[in-house]
Amino acid sequence: MNSDLLIVLALLAVAIVLFIANRPRMDAVALIMLVALPLSGVITVEEALAGFADPNIVLIAALFVIGEGLVRTGVAQHLGERIVRRAGGSEAALIALLMVTVALIGSVMSSTGVVALFIPIVLRVARRAHLSPSQLMMPLSIGGLLSGMMTLVGTPPNLILHAELVRSGFEGFGFFDITPFGIPLLIMAIGYMLLVRRFLPGGAVEETGTRPRLAEWVAEYGLAEREGRLRIAPGSPLIGRRLKALDLRAATGVDIIAIERGRGFARHLIRPLAETELLEGDVLFLDVFAPEFDLDEICRRFGLKRLPLTGSYFNDRSQEIGMAEVMLPAESKYLGRTLLQSHLRTETGLAVVGLKRGREAVTAPILEERLRVGDTLLVFGPWRAIRALQTTGGDLILLNLPVELEDALPAPGRAPYALLSLGLVVFLMVTGLVPNVLAALLGCLLMGLFGCVDMPSAYRSIHWQSLILIVGMLPFSVALQKTGGVQLAADAMLAAVGEAGPRVLLAGLFLVTAGLSLFISNTATAVLMAPVCIVLAETLNTSPYPFAMTVALAASSAFMTPVSSPVNALVTGPGNYTFMDFVRIGVPFAAIALATTVLLVPLILPF
Repeated sequence: MNSDLLIVLALLAVAIVLFIANRPRMDAVALIMLVALPLSGVITVEEALAGFADPNIVLIAALFVIGEGLVRTGVAQHLGERIVRRAGGSEAALIALLMVTVALIGSVMSSTGVVALFIPIVLRVARRAHLSPSQLMMPLSIGGLLSGMMTLVGTPPNLILHAELVRSGFEGFGFFDITPFGIPLLIMAIGYMLLVRRFLPGGAVEETGTRPRLAEWVAEYGLAEREGRLRIAPGSPLIGRRLKALDLRAATGVDIIAIERGRGFARHLIRPLAETELLEGDVLFLDVFAPEFDLDEICRRFGLKRLPLTGSYFNDRSQEIGMAEVMLPAESKYLGRTLLQSHLRTETGLAVVGLKRGREAVTAPILEERLRVGDTLLVFGPWRAIRALQTTGGDLILLNLPVELEDALPAPGRAPYALLSLGLVVFLMVTGLVPNVLAALLGCLLMGLFGCVDMPSAYRSIHWQSLILIVGMLPFSVALQKTGGVQLAADAMLAAVGEAGPRVLLAGLFLVTAGLSLFISNTATAVLMAPVCIVLAETLNTSPYPFAMTVALAASSAFMTPVSSPVNALVTGPGNYTFMDFVRIGVPFAAIALATTVLLVPLILPF
């Protein structure tokens, strides 16, 4: 063992100790090593900084941005809500659908990001189904980890192994090469969780928030059965007319509070302004506040088609539109005016759908009610207009915002464009028409062009800590290869298990990789183990693909402790888990993953 190798191993040991202590942060440790390695003279500055020019670093950053587009447009949230509807009241169906959905979404976006996205969804599901969050959080975590086994871009370790194969002169992995291993493991994970969920901690979920829900306001202000949805049919006399010419509020006792209009692939909700011109196919969202109003008669008269209602008072569209309670202070300019005279909707973009005096809601039509000091108004409209109430000055005081505000979409109506962009990226990656990094960058540009993300949200979405960690650890791979450390590790593994056969060697490689992941991130583990598996294959004169695939699968098998992966750490608090909960549930499934890997890898990727 030469002196250079001793220096590299000493620095690696220091890095691992700092990773375990989590002081300083992992990305800070990686930067320290990025400086220390070239200062030691083992590698050059150019070799230390080569990671910043690695296409896979850019690819990972681009995938974060694409994932953000799926979140901002509501694609991910919509899938979450569909899980609830499909599962009905079955806990087993809920667990299965949750794990499948998280694994599928995580296959094209950050697993950490998708788990963070689903935590509030799962908490709401648990409240609704009267389940303990612990019954769902562990399946969520395992589904998130298994998402890394669905596609090449499912997790950074896959890309690191792919890049190492390419650097060594091999073809690299295809987009779906890992999928035949991930699908069986996902199926087994679902069955496993259904069996062991009884061993998870119990306890009913408690409501902790003080914010009201939209459904509560619907009941409190008597809005139930006041909604109507009408589509403007071909030949309707309303086509081409402006809202100010109709004056529906005063003439008929109905208020158009939103208009849904198709634009390209998507449909958007627009504000009903006085100058808004109605078009064929527009869907009118109506507040019917006059008890004697005949909706069927108005449909016959104006050539409208009545649409079925879903939810209660438009709360099925709560990701785009919602409500808020505001109060009139003594200095408000709206005092003494009726709602018609106040022009409040023109100024705020929000329709007043409810009025409360003291604790009692006014049940009579409110358009002609003169506003008084202390009146509470329930306003309805797009979330961006509701947020703007915080800066309206002294005319309105914002009293209450609903829980649903947390689920509001920054880019409503853009979901079809986000799916189109994602579909094109996947198509280009699968077919290999362009390099993966160019496909992902093209997807980012399309997300921006279609308004799914903006520049600030794109920069915020990138998990810079993960990128710096990868870039800072890559020089260790170079240093270990230059100093003979990789060959030494390979020789040690061969000496330990080599004579027992290649399957036993795969098992040993899996155990070492999974064992390292207990102490350092799976990304850093993949950086260290990638060159080892290539050297093992060269020493045995066999294909490198079984060894590289084993490392990739083992790096995603971080089920055993809450610190093995950020995914586990995220669910520890909401699931009320202890360290031993992960050990009891994770270790047996890690053993299942080991056995499955050793069985399947040589069958699909022969030596």
